[in-house]
Amino acid sequence: MKKIGIALLVLVVLVAAAVVFMIGVRPFIGPRMRPLTNRTFESTPAHLARGKYLFTASAGCIDCHSQHDDTKANWPVIPGTEGSGEIFPLKGLPGNVVAPNITPDPDTGIGKWTDDEIARAIREGVDKDGRPLFNLMPYEHYRMMSDEDLASVIVYVRALPAVRHQLPVTQLIFPVKYLIRSVPEPVTSPVPAPDSSTPVTRGTYLVNIAGCSDCHTPQVKGQPVAGMNFAGGFLFAGPWGSVASANITPDASGISYYDEKLFTDVMRTGMVHARKLSAIMPTAIYGGMTDQDLSDMFAYLKTIPPVAHRVDNTEPPTLCKKCGMSHGLGDKN
Repeated sequence: MKKIGIALLVLVVLVAAAVVFMIGVRPFIGPRMRPLTNRTFESTPAHLARGKYLFTASAGCIDCHSQHDDTKANWPVIPGTEGSGEIFPLKGLPGNVVAPNITPDPDTGIGKWTDDEIARAIREGVDKDGRPLFNLMPYEHYRMMSDEDLASVIVYVRALPAVRHQLPVTQLIFPVKYLIRSVPEPVTSPVPAPDSSTPVTRGTYLVNIAGCSDCHTPQVKGQPVAGMNFAGGFLFAGPWGSVASANITPDASGISYYDEKLFTDVMRTGMVHARKLSAIMPTAIYGGMTDQDLSDMFAYLKTIPPVAHRVDNTEPPTLCKKCGMSHGLGDKN
């Protein structure tokens, strides 16, 4: 019996070591996080103006953290709910995922948070109490948000009208609620303003903080499919039905036929000529971006590697061996 006990102990140790080797120690000990500081961000007209633009258009914060009117085209934000949070209507999420109330309400929002607690949540994915945020909140992209843009967003959020809107906290299922602890990373060095020397470098920054790749890259078990960046096929199921994101690479199966005007028109109207995009594509938000920013985004998208991947939501879904999803024209890839 003693030998059996020792053998079982060795087996348990080996299994534990294998698990740690595969997923690391973070799921067991919690996320990486830096100590909080007492830094604050000055409310200036420039910060407020830039923060409003980032919140309502460029970074799209308003889209997730507000309530929407699903009876109207493009699911507009309900006036007076800006920043008050919403339970995500997406199907297939690993649990009950909530975009919290981020207005200054002291009881149901973030009125009692410090500036650095908000900063850590936005760019590093850890909340006031040290809990990891589910990465539907795109903090992995916001890590590259400049210090000035971060300050602007926080100043603007502080200036939002406080809305009392009690929401449940996000509840993730096993094992995601533990695995997500590996995602947050501290930002300990200054993040300078982005390179603005060319339209492509400016567009690179804009596409990143808008999180375009998250929606337009197919994923399997939460991981992007290799070689399929921006190639579409990621499925979104909800009250709007089930739709797959478009291939936005410069391939013939993507948007090679777009010119700058068409791209801008699509982002402003949600229409590709006579074809209407699904409400899940937040053109009501990104349509508020400046002509220059949309032009720069398009300049960047023209430089990404083309990927042959046919996606068509007007066709019945079929299994796509290339991305692993079932979408229109999937069997033609």
